[in-house]
Amino acid sequence: MSLLTKSGGFLGPIATVLGYVMSGIFALLVAINIPNIGLAIILFTIVIYMLMLPLTYRQQKFSRMTPLMNPELNAIRDKYKGKQDQASMQRMNEETQMVYAKYGVNPAGSCVQLAIQMLILFPLYRVIMNIPAYVPQVKEVFVELAGKLLTTTGAEKYLTDIAKSIQAMTISKSFTENTIIDTLYKFRPTNWTGLAEQFPELSDIIAKTQKTIGGMNNFLGLDIANTPMNIIKEHATVWLVIAAVLVPVLAAATQWISVKLSMAGSTQPEGTDQMAGTMKTMNNVMPLMSAFFCLTLPVGMGIYWIMSAVVRTVQTWFINKRLEKVDMSELLKQNMEKNKKKMEKKGGVTATQISQNAAINTRNIENQTQPESRLERAKKLSKEAGNISDDAVQSKKEYRPGSLAEKANMVSAYNEAHRKK
Repeated sequence: MSLLTKSGGFLGPIATVLGYVMSGIFALLVAINIPNIGLAIILFTIVIYMLMLPLTYRQQKFSRMTPLMNPELNAIRDKYKGKQDQASMQRMNEETQMVYAKYGVNPAGSCVQLAIQMLILFPLYRVIMNIPAYVPQVKEVFVELAGKLLTTTGAEKYLTDIAKSIQAMTISKSFTENTIIDTLYKFRPTNWTGLAEQFPELSDIIAKTQKTIGGMNNFLGLDIANTPMNIIKEHATVWLVIAAVLVPVLAAATQWISVKLSMAGSTQPEGTDQMAGTMKTMNNVMPLMSAFFCLTLPVGMGIYWIMSAVVRTVQTWFINKRLEKVDMSELLKQNMEKNKKKMEKKGGVTATQISQNAAINTRNIENQTQPESRLERAKKLSKEAGNISDDAVQSKKEYRPGSLAEKANMVSAYNEAHRKK
C-alpha cells in the first residue's frame, strides 16, 4: 500500500517513474554504505540531464545557426515591413519556417527542453517531499515506530495536532501506518523531542529512528526535508543559517551563469527588439525566481535546482567548444541533407525546393490588390462599354453606307451582341 501523499493526476505516472530511478540510485548508495538522500538527488540530476543531452545539443546548435540565418530572416522581415494584411503575414510566416527548415533547426527546441524540465520538476517536488512513498529503503526506517504508534493510546490525537503545523494533513483523513510515516518524515528536531517526551516508553525507538533518518537526510549539515526559510526561522546555528542562505543564492547564481553560457555565440535578429527585450527580462527574472523557490521549498529541491544548473553549464560549455571546431558551412550542408531525407520520407518537398521557397520573391503579394467594390466594377464596365461603342462607330465610318460590307458588319455586330447576352 503506497503512501496517501503519492502524487496523482497526470503527473502521477511521471512521479512514479522518477521514484523508481531515485529508488534505484539510493539502493546503489546503500550497497556502498553511503545511504544519503542528498547525494541520491545529485546523482539523479546527472542521470536525467545526461538523458536530455540530445535536446541540449540541438538547442546550442540552433544558437550557433542563428547568426547564419539572420540575413535571410531579416530580408524576409524587410519585404513584409508595414504589411499587416492576413495574406502577407501568413506568407511571411511560411517563408520564415522555410528558412528554419533549410538550416535544419527547430526554434521550438528550447521550449521543448523547458517543457520537459517542468514535467520533471513538479513530479520531482512530490518525490522529494514524500521520499518514503517512493523509496522503500527510506520507508523501512519508519515502519517499526509507526507500528507502535498505531497501537499507542493518545498517539492519533497528538500526531494529528502536530501534522497541522508541519503540513502533513493526510493523517487527519485516516490514521494508518502510512499516514504516520508521512507525518514522521516531515518532523523537525523539536518535533522529535516532543514526541519522545509525550511517549517516554517509546523513547529508545524514537531516538533510533530520528538518528537513522537524520543521517539519510543530512547534506552538509542541512536537513533536505526542511526549507531554508524554516532553518533560518528556527534560529539554528550561524553556520546552518549561512548554509541555508547559500542554497537560494547558489540557485540564482548557477541559473544566471547557465543562461548566459547558453546564449553565448548567438545574436538576436534585427527588427526583433520586443522579442529580445522579453528574452532579456526572462533571463534576469528566472534567477530571482530560482532564489525565491529554493528559499521556500525543501533543501532537497534546492540541491536539484543548483545541480541541474551546474550540469547544464558543464554540458553547454563542452557543446560550445565542440561547435567552435565545427565548420558551420559543413554543418549547414549536413542539416540540409538530413532535412531533405526527412521531407522526402514524409512525401514532402525536397531540400532544393525548401531552399527555393525560402528565398522566394514576394512580388505577387506586393502586387495583390483589394477586391473591387461594386462602384469600381460598374465604372470599369461602363468604360469598357464606351470603348466598344466607340469602336462600333469607328467601324461604321469605315464602311460606305448601303454597301454589302456595311450590311455584313451590322449582322456581325448583331450576332456578337446576342452572344454576350
